[in-house]
Amino acid sequence: MASTVGVDDYALTRVPRSARYSWWSVAVQRFGQVSALSQFLLGATVGFGMSFWPAFLAFTLGAVILELIMILVGVMGMREGLSTSMLARWTGFGRGGSALIGLAIGISLIGWFGIQSAVSAQGLVQLIGVLPEWAWALVFGLIVTAIVMRGFHSMAWTAYLTVPAFLVLVGWSIISELSKHDVGALASSAPPGPGLTLLQGTTLVAGGFIVGAVITPDMTRFNRTAGDVAKQTIVGVTIGEYVIGMAGVLLAHAVRTSEITTIVTSSVGWVGILVVIAGTIKINDWNLYSAGLGVVNFVGTVSGKRLNRAVVTGVLGLAGSVLAAAGILDAFTDFLTVLGVAFPPIAGIMVAEYFVVKRWRGNLETARAGVPDDAPNWVPATIVVWLAAALVGKFVEWGLPSINSLVVGFVLYVVAGKLGLVRGVGMSRTADTEPATAL
Repeated sequence: MASTVGVDDYALTRVPRSARYSWWSVAVQRFGQVSALSQFLLGATVGFGMSFWPAFLAFTLGAVILELIMILVGVMGMREGLSTSMLARWTGFGRGGSALIGLAIGISLIGWFGIQSAVSAQGLVQLIGVLPEWAWALVFGLIVTAIVMRGFHSMAWTAYLTVPAFLVLVGWSIISELSKHDVGALASSAPPGPGLTLLQGTTLVAGGFIVGAVITPDMTRFNRTAGDVAKQTIVGVTIGEYVIGMAGVLLAHAVRTSEITTIVTSSVGWVGILVVIAGTIKINDWNLYSAGLGVVNFVGTVSGKRLNRAVVTGVLGLAGSVLAAAGILDAFTDFLTVLGVAFPPIAGIMVAEYFVVKRWRGNLETARAGVPDDAPNWVPATIVVWLAAALVGKFVEWGLPSINSLVVGFVLYVVAGKLGLVRGVGMSRTADTEPATAL
């Protein structure tokens, strides 16, 4: 059964060089993530509270922060060919810590998958009708699930179709609305809503995609060189942030609202709903893809069973679609926000281990043909650092919360490493060479 439902996509092993893609194939998907509907919404939110040039500066600072994180963790994923949760086993977290990361990724991203399926369902009801909103949530969720079950190759082709469609539709929306206004006047106008400071605006930009930045290895493990990682990140993030984000800023000033559906439908009517749908598909497939990888690692670590990624993806996609149809995902929003605070330190710790402390770097280098034979069960110092950094991000009000927690995680781990506190407790065989099985 496992071999017939989809592609396992090297869920628990390295992506071989023969299965890597050109930088452009990966870059289109990265751009699709960063230029999706959520980025349009982010731009509208920032524009609702900031005038144009301060918003431009906030996007610039946020983009630089995100690009630095994505390039560093992305190079790790490219070199090792491993997903985020698998790579974490040898970058400071051990098997137990990587299982926690996998579970956190799975819960967080399947939640967002369901929420975005519900958003698209609302648009489909307005555009087509026929079915009730809950039914469209199921249909949309299951269509995206089918795409993701076929793996990276299928998602690449989806990006080739949806990214240009999204850009054309967004371009139409932008031109249609801005042609009714004096763009110079909009750029110099006061924000229509409650004011945001530069710090708050930068926090929104950097924090809005911080989870996507942390799980960058899930995507860059299909890259061929570090240069490819840098190119796709700079091109995808820069264009995505400025073209889509700043367009959202101007439209928020023009329409004087931060509601994205109102913005696009007021500009081009029903075509605006297509903007919503095309933009959601391209980010939602990666939500589900990374959720599946995280859960496969979690189950494999806890139970010792290697599940087929496609089967797990199907189950998660169905669960997310049902939750979206049931309309109960709003109750998870606060929980998902709290989970988001825990993600930035993960990147800080992984980067600190891989590039500075290098406690387990040698294990990865001596097992280039596969994954290392064993991994530490737990690294207590890492768990303490992770918790401390997350608490800083949650409760310290100075600076950027997501960046605070990331930097604290990096610094504390380096200090712990220099003091000899980074030690594994127990070792276990990885045993990830067995064939994947269905549920």
